[in-house]
Amino acid sequence: MALIWMVLLFSVSADLADCLPVKPKRSSLNQLTRTLLRNYDSGVRPVHNWTSTTTIYIDLILQSVLEVDGKTQSITTSIWCRQMWRDEFLVWDPEEFDGINEISLSSDALWVPDVIVSEFVKEGKSPPIPYVYVNSSGSVKNYRPIQAVLACSLEMYAFPFDKQNCSLTFRSWLHSVNEIDLALWRSADAIANDKREFMNDGEWELLSIPSQYRQISQDNTDYSQIQFNLLIRRRPLLYVVGLLIPSIFLMLVDVVSFYLPLDSGTRIAFKISILLGYTVFRVNLTDELPASAVKTPLIGVFFVACKAMLMLSLTKSILVVKLLHHSEKEVKQMSLSACLLDKYGSAGHSYTDSIFTSIKTLDHSNQPDDFDVDYSLEEDLLSLNEIQEVPSGLERLLQELVSLRLGFAQEDSESLAQSEWLSLCLRLDCLLFRFYLFVLALYTSTLLLLWASWSFA
Repeated sequence: MALIWMVLLFSVSADLADCLPVKPKRSSLNQLTRTLLRNYDSGVRPVHNWTSTTTIYIDLILQSVLEVDGKTQSITTSIWCRQMWRDEFLVWDPEEFDGINEISLSSDALWVPDVIVSEFVKEGKSPPIPYVYVNSSGSVKNYRPIQAVLACSLEMYAFPFDKQNCSLTFRSWLHSVNEIDLALWRSADAIANDKREFMNDGEWELLSIPSQYRQISQDNTDYSQIQFNLLIRRRPLLYVVGLLIPSIFLMLVDVVSFYLPLDSGTRIAFKISILLGYTVFRVNLTDELPASAVKTPLIGVFFVACKAMLMLSLTKSILVVKLLHHSEKEVKQMSLSACLLDKYGSAGHSYTDSIFTSIKTLDHSNQPDDFDVDYSLEEDLLSLNEIQEVPSGLERLLQELVSLRLGFAQEDSESLAQSEWLSLCLRLDCLLFRFYLFVLALYTSTLLLLWASWSFA
């Protein structure tokens, strides 16, 4: 009977055990994470021997150049920064944890080196990545995308054919070279020629990324640093088509306007229209030009010189037209000397006329009456002589012919003098036009040589 009761109790307990939920076994990944972080201190450099040096391997991949600001001397870039170091506290045997060879851990729970970029002005919007990869040998890999605004000494003198050299210097903020040392993850040649990730369809072209390792001494302590130099070149096609070629076209139109006739006002009106149009064109494109307080860019000198040449051309045309019409009464009245004489000589002239009038009045008042009688008798005698000496019809005809001949001769001499003066003005215009072309060619070739020397330097 007792045996039967024991069998029943055993069967009931077995059924109850089958009905109870089975407690899940901890996963190997969870056990590994708990094991690694149980006694881990993220504030301590991960070495068993404190005299050992932790080497940080750094790599840089440039994705794009977002903005180059000459006014603030800064450049905005998008880069991938990769760091790798060995954490001696994060080592395990993969066979003890189901062959797990690599895991991801929170970067907040681990020791992270205090490596900074010296040229950082501010950090832009970058997606946060809170995890790092750790393998069984203790190697920690930290990949971070960074949108950084960097301070850079920009040289805008050769704009838009300029090249820029901006540096990114990685260094430890606090630790000396005996504690944290830096090294390149890849070879310098591989980093310099790596352009696979760079967006090469924008305004800037990536030339190279040379890198170098060096140690600097500060307060009798050596610090290691790695410097990457971003060598980029601007693509000038947009600015050549939008800025330089329209300016050159306006200058060519101004040169062609010299073939307009001098004796009409068309040339001066046309040149004024070109000058006003160029001024409006220059004002509308002010935002496209770089701002630099150290040196004036060559393109700024180019625009100023173009405007100066247009003003010189207009002044030359005004001078020649003024000389061409110098004998006309309206032109004489518009001269500077005539205006000055009219302003400052009117008072003296009126004073002289009043003196002459008063003297003449006194002379007439002092003359005797018999002089008036004699004077009237002489006029009567002269009138009688004129009546008696009236020429005949033939003599009158001869006198009219002589007067006509003299009139034609005077007109011929005036027309000859006018033609000679016109020829002289045309020669002067041609001479000034050659001088204008010489100055234009000289300054254009000088600017092109300067641009070429800066572009291919």
